[in-house]
Amino acid sequence: MILAVAVLFSVVLWTHCLHYTDVQPQQGFDLEQFSGSWYRVGMAYESPSFIKYKDRALISKGFVVANENGSANLSMWTMIEPKICLNNFYMYEKTDVPGLFTYFSRRHKMMKDITVVEANYTDYAMVLKYRKMDKEYTQVALYGRTPTLGPEVVEKFRSYALSLGFSPESIVTPVILDPCPIPEPPTSRPPSNLTEEPV
Repeated sequence: MILAVAVLFSVVLWTHCLHYTDVQPQQGFDLEQFSGSWYRVGMAYESPSFIKYKDRALISKGFVVANENGSANLSMWTMIEPKICLNNFYMYEKTDVPGLFTYFSRRHKMMKDITVVEANYTDYAMVLKYRKMDKEYTQVALYGRTPTLGPEVVEKFRSYALSLGFSPESIVTPVILDPCPIPEPPTSRPPSNLTEEPV
């Protein structure tokens, strides 16, 4: 009985630790400055399937392309087998709020939002996926222009994730770089051999 109450309390705490409107994108967000190469060097995700295998996480490479209409495309490279790389392609649609985008998740078959919470454009950026705070959908990620960021930036990311209600066990900052190479920067439209947002 005590265990059941504790589990229920943790679920309620996670659900109510942050309201949908509490997270806002960085003021004065500039998509052009945000474009270019990024490395995902940190991630917080409460999904049990992620936590179980988080020690296998790698630093992934990505490339953001700004479209003329204010939307953006993101390509992320991930090694799925030795010498076999998967290129995941994300199409982020602009909203009326700069720094806030939406996209359709094929994995979860639902619309999600992407919020660029903080970015200095030259070194790092923190991005929140799905502001309604659901343990199966919500993630916060730390991106760097290089695979290695200073300890103060990593600590800022950890503190931010914890402030949102993520548990320490859900936060990972990989140290091994995914060996997949980045090909030529993608255009605004994905080539036919790319896979669109499977995760």
